Amino acid sequence: MLLDRIDSPAELKKLSLPDLPLLAEEIRQFLIEKLSVTGGHLAPNLGVVELTLALHYLYNSPEDKFIFDVGHQAYVHKILTGRKDRFDSLRQKDGLCGFVKRSESEHDVWEAGHSSTSLSAAIGMAIARDFRGGTNKVIAVIGDGALTGGMALEALNHIGHEKRNLTVVLNDNEMSIAPNVGAIHNYLGKVRSDKTYRKAKDELDWLLRKVPAIGGKLAKTAERVKDSLKYMMTPDGMLFEEFGLKYFGPVDGHDIHKLLEAFRQADNVQGPVLIHVLTTKGKGYTHAEQDSHKWHGITGSYKIESGQVIKPVGPPMYTEVFGNTLIELARQDDRIVAVTPAMPGGSGLLGFAAKFPGRMFDVGIAEQHAATMSAALAMEGMKPVFAVYSTFLQRAYDQVVHDICRQNLNVVFAIDRAGFVGSDGETHHGVYDIAFLRHIPNLVLMMPKDENELRNMLYTAVRYDDGPIAVRYPREQGQGVAYDPEPSLIPIGSWETLREGDSAAILAIGPMVKVAEEASELLKRDGLNVRVVNARFVKPLDEATLARLANEGLPMLVLEEGSEQGGLGGAVLEFYAREDFRNAAVQLAGVPDVFVEHASIKEQRQECGLTAENVANRLRAAAVRPRQRAT
Repeated sequence: MLLDRIDSPAELKKLSLPDLPLLAEEIRQFLIEKLSVTGGHLAPNLGVVELTLALHYLYNSPEDKFIFDVGHQAYVHKILTGRKDRFDSLRQKDGLCGFVKRSESEHDVWEAGHSSTSLSAAIGMAIARDFRGGTNKVIAVIGDGALTGGMALEALNHIGHEKRNLTVVLNDNEMSIAPNVGAIHNYLGKVRSDKTYRKAKDELDWLLRKVPAIGGKLAKTAERVKDSLKYMMTPDGMLFEEFGLKYFGPVDGHDIHKLLEAFRQADNVQGPVLIHVLTTKGKGYTHAEQDSHKWHGITGSYKIESGQVIKPVGPPMYTEVFGNTLIELARQDDRIVAVTPAMPGGSGLLGFAAKFPGRMFDVGIAEQHAATMSAALAMEGMKPVFAVYSTFLQRAYDQVVHDICRQNLNVVFAIDRAGFVGSDGETHHGVYDIAFLRHIPNLVLMMPKDENELRNMLYTAVRYDDGPIAVRYPREQGQGVAYDPEPSLIPIGSWETLREGDSAAILAIGPMVKVAEEASELLKRDGLNVRVVNARFVKPLDEATLARLANEGLPMLVLEEGSEQGGLGGAVLEFYAREDFRNAAVQLAGVPDVFVEHASIKEQRQECGLTAENVANRLRAAAVRPRQRAT
C-alpha cells in the first residue's frame, strides 16, 4: 500500500502524480476503519483528502504554514505528518488529539476548536513573516460555514487592507455542523451553480494559454477581460475581490491536478488570494455522503457496512430532555422562540424546528449576533431561549453583559455541555461559564441534579419575567429518574437538602450531586453522617442555608464540575467573608487551574479529584466525629 510508505511530507513528494488519487482512496479507507472504533469527525475529513494531499505535495510544511480553521478536519494532515500509527488512540486519554495540537507536531502551527479564527491567524503570521524578511507561504483553510462568523469577515477586511501575500482556501462543502444559513451561503450557492460563468471562464483561460508569451498591455487587458467577465456573469459581483482578495475558482476539490494548478496560479499573484474549492462532505463513504450532518462528529463506534452508530443504552441525554421539554412548554406559551448559532442538532432543537418552524432561528456560526438578537426579541415581548454550548457562549460574552444583562431582558440561556465533554477536550469543556456569568448583575444561574429537575428548571425559566435566567446542563445521559406528571416552579435561589447529617456537609451542583451522595454513603461506613445539599442555584445563593450550616459548625466541601477559581465555591467563600462568618470551614473541589485534555469524562473527573472516593477522603479528616458532638 502507498500509505505504508508515507511517514512525512517528504515521503509524499516522492510519489508520482498518478499515485495521488490511489493514495487518497487508501486514506479514506484508513479513516473509515479507524474511526469506526474511536469515533471522531469523519465526514469533514473524508471531504478534504485531496485538498490536504495537494497542499502537502506542493508546499513545504512546517516552513509553509497550514492553518486549519476549527482543526477537526486535520486528520489527513496528521496522517501525512507522521502520526498515522497513533490513530488507534484518537481522542482518548494521552492519545492523539481530535484537533490540531502544537505539542503533537511541528506541522501543527495553530490550534483551534472554535470556528472562524484561521484568517486572523493567517494575517498575523503573514505580517510576522514580512517583518522577518521571510518568504514562506501562509495558507488558511476555512469552511464556508465559518465565514458566517463575524471574526472571519473582520479578518477578510483587514487582509484586503494589508495586501500581503497569503492564500485563503475556502473549503465549500455547503455544510458546517448543520446546514449553512444566511446571505453568504446563498451567495456561494450562486457562484457554485453559475455554469455559464464557469464555462466562459474556462474557455477564456484556454484561449489565453494558447497565446504565446502574453505580456505588457495584452496581459493587463486579459486580466481586465477576466475581471469584467466575473462582474458581468457572477450574481452580485465578486464579493471576495471587493474585499481585496484575488479570486480563483470554483475548483473541484477532489481533482488533485486542478487543485495543484490553482495553487500554482495563486503563487504567481502578488497579494492575498482566495481559492474557492468545492468538496463533498463525507466523500467516499456512502452513509456519510447521504447524511453529513449525522456523520460530522461521531462520539462512539459504528458498523462500517451498515453505518449503524452504536449508541449507549439507558436514559436519554440531557440535550434530548431539553429539546422535548421545550416543545411541551412552547405549546403552552406562544412567546417562546428558540435561537441557536448553527447547532440545531447538537442543541436538541431539530424536533422543535419541525414542530414550530416559524419559531426556530438558526443564525449560523454567529454567537454574538444570536445573543443580541435574543435581547431584542425579549425587549419586544418574546421569550427567546438561546440554546448554546457553554464553550461557545464564551464567544458572546460582551453581548451577554452589555445587551442582555445590563438591560435586564427576559432571555433564557440553555447552556449545553456544561462541565467536561470528554473526547473533544480542552477547547470544548464547559467549565468556565459559572466564573464568567455569576458576577453579572441581574442574571439567575442554575443547574439541575437530574433530568426531572432540568424539566422543572426550564419551566421555571420560561415563566421567569424579572430578567435573564440561565440553565446549564451536562453532556451525558440522565439518571433515569421518573418525571413529575407536570413540570413545576422552583423557588428562585432555593437549595434542597437531600440527606441529613451532622458530621459534615457537601454542597454540590449538577452531576456532582450524585458523586456527593456516593461519598456520603462511603463515609457512613466510618460512622459519619454527611449532609448532602443540592446547591442548584449558583446565583442567587441560598444564603439562609449557608448561614445555618455555618452556625451549626459543620465542615463543608463545595463540589462542582467547573472552574474552582470563580466558581460556586468562590461564591460561598465570598458570602461568608462578606457576612463575617469567621467560623465557616469550607473546602473547594472543582476543576483546577489547568486545561484538562481529551479523555473520557470519567477519566477527566478522576484527574481532577471529582470522585466519591476523593471527596470522602478529604472529608474524613475534617468531619465532626460522634464523640466530638457529645462533648
